[in-house]
Amino acid sequence: MSHEPDPAVLYPDVAAHGSLAAALQAAAVGRCPSLAEGATLDEIGRAAPFDLLTGRFEVPDRNPADVVASEWRWLLKDAGAAGWPQYQALIESAHAEPRLRRLYPFTSHWALSFSDMPDSLLTPTFVAIDSPQGTGDYAIREWWNGPVLAQVATPAEAIAFAVDRIPADLLRISSDAPAQGGSR
Repeated sequence: MSHEPDPAVLYPDVAAHGSLAAALQAAAVGRCPSLAEGATLDEIGRAAPFDLLTGRFEVPDRNPADVVASEWRWLLKDAGAAGWPQYQALIESAHAEPRLRRLYPFTSHWALSFSDMPDSLLTPTFVAIDSPQGTGDYAIREWWNGPVLAQVATPAEAIAFAVDRIPADLLRISSDAPAQGGSR
């Protein structure tokens, strides 16, 4: 026997509309009409500045090229807001390299890595690049906590090292796929 209250008692507005989505849409009518008309994330952000809209994974059909471009847009935006100039320079340098821009970028423990798609993040990476905070070098590893393979002074050198390490199967993907725009 459950002692938890009936959700309809706790959330009568949601129950009355049949779903949370329907209740939110009904609440938005008249207040934020653009929300009910397919507004962009930027438009929603202006209408509801209290909510953090990242744009990550906002690809309705999960088209692989669009997912990659979406993640690049997020990383560029996030790096710009991080207050860490070396990290921002690394992300921007990686994005400027067409062979890396076609791969899915991700970070773990602030180390930049690449994959063919988000669902293969558990497979070993070919590179993870750590940004220095303040002075120091960019540390390049095979995976985020692996041994340091190299240390270089600039993000451009780190990206060149990463490009040289792209495995043949990913290099084929990055050569065959169309370039991803992904801009700020």
